[in-house]
Amino acid sequence: MGVTPVVHQPFSYGVGPLEITGFGLAVLLGFVIGQIIGKRELTRRGFDPEPVGDIVFAAVIGFLIGAKVYYALLVGDPSALLSRGGFVFWGGLTGGVLAGLWMTHRRGMPLMRICDVGGIGIAAGYAVGRTGCFAVGDDYGRPWNSPFAVAFPNGAPPSTAANMQTEFGIAVPDGISPDAVLGVYPTQLYETVLGFLMFAILWRLRGHRHAEGWLFGVYLLLAGLERFAIEFLRAKDDRFFAGLTLAQVIALGMLAGGAVWMWARRGEHAKVALV
Repeated sequence: MGVTPVVHQPFSYGVGPLEITGFGLAVLLGFVIGQIIGKRELTRRGFDPEPVGDIVFAAVIGFLIGAKVYYALLVGDPSALLSRGGFVFWGGLTGGVLAGLWMTHRRGMPLMRICDVGGIGIAAGYAVGRTGCFAVGDDYGRPWNSPFAVAFPNGAPPSTAANMQTEFGIAVPDGISPDAVLGVYPTQLYETVLGFLMFAILWRLRGHRHAEGWLFGVYLLLAGLERFAIEFLRAKDDRFFAGLTLAQVIALGMLAGGAVWMWARRGEHAKVALV
């Protein structure tokens, strides 16, 4: 017997000619929180926090460009670069990190020091940013028959039976109307919780005695684990290899990269430079 899921409506308000969405606010707050954490941690370590503002600004630009480019490549449509929607986290993370590293070099900041601090801020910003996906009804999970499931009648796209089949390749039981709005796993909220857990672990380890930069390897490891696990519940149609999604394959790369990074920066006198 079916149960009634929680019904979600998008967070969006018009202010004159502008539309304020929960996604935009969450992304903005995510970067603000990341900047606050970065400045606080550099100050605690006895270093000048002033360049963090420029690094975060560059990361914002890189995030937006990277997220759109990745989405356009994913859908195979260059015109998607000019569309309002379509921001993919992996592209945003890559673009944001590359832009942040470029500004770090430009400002003459030690690369490994910024990496050590940056992982903490990225985890916190990610947790906040994922609330924006929930606010607009994006990146939800597979159908779920539970009172804790969430239905997105006006999501992006709506969680209808038809969209589950055509957009995500998910079979639905016979007899369900194509227009029926299904309850799904609210994976955005799971990712928010896991993001805060990542932040808590990194915050707890920020006094480590390894070489500078070691903590970024921990972030890569945790982020890879988080995304690999959550993909099993996500509504996705991009099974890439051995039943894994493209995001899971990338997550495995992050896991391996994080382990190598941590090994290279282990100990107080690590000599290996990761650039």
